Amino acid sequence: MARARIADHAVGMRNLDDPITDFSHRAVDVDGVVKTVYVAGSGPAVVLMPEMPGISPDVLRLARWVRDAGFTVHVPSLFGVDGAYPTADGGMEIAKRACVSAEFRAFAGGGTSPVTAWLRGLARLAHKECGGPGVGAIGLCFTGNFALTMTLEPAVIAPVVNHPSLPLDDPAGLEISDEDARAVRDRIARDGLKVLAYRFENDRWCTGQRFAAYQALLGDAFDGRVLPDSAGNTNPPPFAREVVGTPHSVVTAHLVDAQGHPTVQARDEILAFLKDRLH
Repeated sequence: MARARIADHAVGMRNLDDPITDFSHRAVDVDGVVKTVYVAGSGPAVVLMPEMPGISPDVLRLARWVRDAGFTVHVPSLFGVDGAYPTADGGMEIAKRACVSAEFRAFAGGGTSPVTAWLRGLARLAHKECGGPGVGAIGLCFTGNFALTMTLEPAVIAPVVNHPSLPLDDPAGLEISDEDARAVRDRIARDGLKVLAYRFENDRWCTGQRFAAYQALLGDAFDGRVLPDSAGNTNPPPFAREVVGTPHSVVTAHLVDAQGHPTVQARDEILAFLKDRLH
């Protein structure tokens, strides 16, 4: 009986996966490095990066909201199993692999994650294909700061930094090299860009110290918004509940999809920010 219950539970988890059938699946080559990118919609391009442990159903829900707001959303596969429901054990294994991957700099002193160079190339290609004044970039959790680093690509004009969690071992640190930090600050000041950012008040992965570090780097260009912990979904998927452990993913796993809810307001503010700058 126990074995049957386990099997039934596993089937239930699989049924919560997202088949991603309403997106085109593209192999995108940037300087000889090929990654899968899921694309949907029309209008200016927005690059939506996944959060740990991958392109989850909640990330895809956000991608569809971006698509339906009038954008061509591009979701690159950077880690994990695309469309998979985020379990605790499976998510931990993916997180461990990402932390030691040469593409990412998960810990203090590592500087800028090399994968951001590929993401800037994706933004260039997406802008060329979709047109418009520029490209939006939305980072989430492990990829949160990537949206800021992507502004080193001139096409990126609407960066959204959601609950950035790197470096994991320094709550006041920023996942960016000193050289890139200066270049990003100069570019944002020169072009008058704004950086929109979100976190929950007592998030242990994205702390108030980290937002203070962004404010110190970017000054008035940084618009950091903080939601009370009480606004977070109390029944998120297992990875968010058992591994993350605190309200964290404002517009994905911890969003409460109810009219007027603070997390839905945050989502709508992000969409309005993108529309203001890209349409």
